[in-house]
Amino acid sequence: MTAQPQIRNNGDIAEMMEELGRGARKAAKILSLAPTDIKNKALLEAASALRSRKSDIMAANAKDISAANTKRISAALLDRLELNDARIEAMAEGLDAIAELKDPVGDVMASWDRPNGLQISRVRVPLGVIGIIYESRPNVTADAGSLCLKSGNACILRGGSESYYSSRAIWSCLQDGLTAAGLPVEAIQMIPTTDRAAVGELLTMTSYVDVIVPRGGRNLIERVQSESRIPVFSHLEGLVHIYIDKEADPAKARDVVLNSKMRRVSVCGALETLLVNRAVARELLPEILDDLISAGCEVRGDKDVQALDNRVVPATEDDWRTEYLEPILSIRIVDDLAAAIDHIETYGSHHTDCIITEDKTAVTTFMQEVDSAIVLHNASTQFADGGEFGMGAEIGISTGRMHARGPVGVEQLTSFKYIVKGTGQTRP
Repeated sequence: MTAQPQIRNNGDIAEMMEELGRGARKAAKILSLAPTDIKNKALLEAASALRSRKSDIMAANAKDISAANTKRISAALLDRLELNDARIEAMAEGLDAIAELKDPVGDVMASWDRPNGLQISRVRVPLGVIGIIYESRPNVTADAGSLCLKSGNACILRGGSESYYSSRAIWSCLQDGLTAAGLPVEAIQMIPTTDRAAVGELLTMTSYVDVIVPRGGRNLIERVQSESRIPVFSHLEGLVHIYIDKEADPAKARDVVLNSKMRRVSVCGALETLLVNRAVARELLPEILDDLISAGCEVRGDKDVQALDNRVVPATEDDWRTEYLEPILSIRIVDDLAAAIDHIETYGSHHTDCIITEDKTAVTTFMQEVDSAIVLHNASTQFADGGEFGMGAEIGISTGRMHARGPVGVEQLTSFKYIVKGTGQTRP
C-alpha cells in the first residue's frame, strides 16, 4: 500500500491536499477505463480483507469509542460510531452486493438515428473525482469507497474526527482490494488529518475534484454549501414524518410507527414527527403511545395528544423542526390529509415521508403532493436506505433536485456523454 502524503505542520495542508488531488485525478483516468471484472475483484478482495481483519477494525473502533466516551458525546453519535461483528459483516456483504451490480459505465441510456444518417447515443460515464465528507459513521468509508470504485470514480474521503481510527482501518482494507486487483491505490484516498483546514482546501480544489458529497449534521452541510466552489450533492437532515390517515389499518399503523422510530433511532430514516388524523386519534393513539413509551421513547405532543396520555411532554415549535436522532418523537393531531401535507411542507427537509392508509385516493394525493426524495405508503421509514433499495449501499440520500435525488448509488455517481457517429456528413 502506497503511503499517503504526511503533514509536518499546518502549512503543509494545502500542499498535502494538492498531492491528493493530483493522485486522484490520475487514478480517475485509469478507473474510467477499468474492466468490470477488475473493479469487481478489488471489491471482493476488500470484502475479504474486512472479514479477515475484523479484530484490527474492532481494536481501532475501541480507540474511537474510548475517546468519544471521554468527550461524552450523545448516545445517537455513539450508536453511529460503534462497530461490532454484525456491522462489519454488513459492510463486507455490501461490497459483495456492489460487485454483483451491473456496471453503469458504458451503459447506453438511449440511442437514435437522425434523418441525415447520424447515429447518436447517450452513454454513461463516471463523474471523475468525488470528495466525500462525513461524520461519525465509519461504515460510510466502505460504502463510499466501494460505490465510487464500481462507478469508475476516484474519491477523496474525509471522515469525522470521532471515527478517525475506525475509518482508517476500513480504508486500509479497500486499499488492499485495489492492490490485489492491480488498480492504483490513489483511487480511494483518505485525508490523513482531522484538521478542518483540510476540508476548506478540498472545497476549493476545482482543478481536481468534480463533485462534493457531504454527509452529516446541519452545521457540516451549511458549511459545505456556503464554501464549496464545486457542485454539491446535499444530504440534509432527515426530518422524517409519518401521517396516519383516517382510513389507516390500526395494526399496520402500530407496527410501522414503532419500527420507524425505534428500530434504530440514529439513522437518517428514523421517524421524527408523527401526524395523526383527528378522526382516528382517540382510537389509535393510546396504543401507539403505549408502544413507544414502553420501548423507552420520550413523546412530545400538542395539547390534544397530551390529553390522551399524561406521560406525553408538551411539544414546542422547535420540536417540529428537530431531527432528534434519539428516542424522542413529536406527535401532532391534524384535521385532515391537507393539513398533514401542509405540516410536512412547512417543517420537513424533503428527505423521507410516509402515509399509512387503505384509501387509494389519499395515497395518490400524498405521493403527488409531498415533495420529498422518498415517499412511502404503509412501510417503515427505516427502508430509506440504498441497500434496502437493492443498490448495494449508498453514499447518502440526496435531498436536492439536480442530477441525483434519494439514495446515491452507482448510477447516481455517473454522468453521460453523447457519442455521435457519421459517414462524412456536413451541416448545410
